[in-house]
Amino acid sequence: MTRDGRTLDHGTLETIRTMAVERVREGERPSDVIASYGFHRCTIYRWLKAVRGRGHGLHTLAARPATGRPRTLTARQERQVFCWINGKNPRQYGFDFGLWTRQIVRELIVQRFGVRLSLASIGALLARQGLTPQKPLQRAYQRDPDAIARWQRETYPAIARKAKRDKAEIYFWDESGFRADAVHGKTWGARAHTPVVHVPGQRQGISAASAVSSTGAFWFATYAGALTGPLFVDLLRRMMRGRRKPLHLILDGLPAHKARAVKEYVAGLDGKLTVHYLPGYAPDLNPDELVWSHAKRTGNARRPLQKGERLADRITAQLTEMAHCPALIRSFFRHPSVAYISAC
Repeated sequence: MTRDGRTLDHGTLETIRTMAVERVREGERPSDVIASYGFHRCTIYRWLKAVRGRGHGLHTLAARPATGRPRTLTARQERQVFCWINGKNPRQYGFDFGLWTRQIVRELIVQRFGVRLSLASIGALLARQGLTPQKPLQRAYQRDPDAIARWQRETYPAIARKAKRDKAEIYFWDESGFRADAVHGKTWGARAHTPVVHVPGQRQGISAASAVSSTGAFWFATYAGALTGPLFVDLLRRMMRGRRKPLHLILDGLPAHKARAVKEYVAGLDGKLTVHYLPGYAPDLNPDELVWSHAKRTGNARRPLQKGERLADRITAQLTEMAHCPALIRSFFRHPSVAYISAC
């Protein structure tokens, strides 16, 4: 049997070379030694020649790093490419496109280093730096980082301390809409043949509101159309019905949440309900957003409505099932974007 030495790692080859030469020195025939390892008979004579003479020895058989063609960019330059991309966008470097592509990275390298690489080399470079193509999260440019940091560091901890003193509960509130013809997620299919998902031809839509707490409690209600101040008051009445403990409700700054009717209703409860507003354009601070993300990824996205089914019934059943799973609700509070809640 003939073995191809190129299939073995450098350490194994070094051990074989050393053992083969030592066996020959002990009196074995070179042809028999090399045959026992499965290599071509001429190979061992190169090894024997390498160790002959003064200053030579078995150390000449040691494995050496393969030289190969050196990389065009230095390690420092490659690290600089990582710094350009990580946390930044091409518009900051004069490009008119807001997402990184291999072509844009290549053009930036030409501008800064005067070196032109192939797109394949750019892809390998990015991979070596731990960069991968990803779908970016969207953030409104009106966000106020200082207000968000203040909410996490000061405002919410103060709310948590007050709720603890008053033996009150803290809920996060949010609304969302569902469509029967919405398709979320991806599926597999043959190249150049886009898969088809059959959905109801009749358009159906439903809105829902929910409130979650870090203890795993979950309240929800469905309604038709857009949210208004009076409708929000009606939903609050339904949520407060039968509630014994005071409630701190945290929600976004939707105009319906700040309507006069809402303020009058809250004032009439004599402190049983306190409303707090999240910083503007920061939905990631609200764990209830994760509820809707989960509901939309696991509901109609996996099983579209069948003939005769009503979207309202499907959504109600799905949210009811989630309400009966406190562990699922608690898991949303472990997401990094809302970790500040558990820290208090």
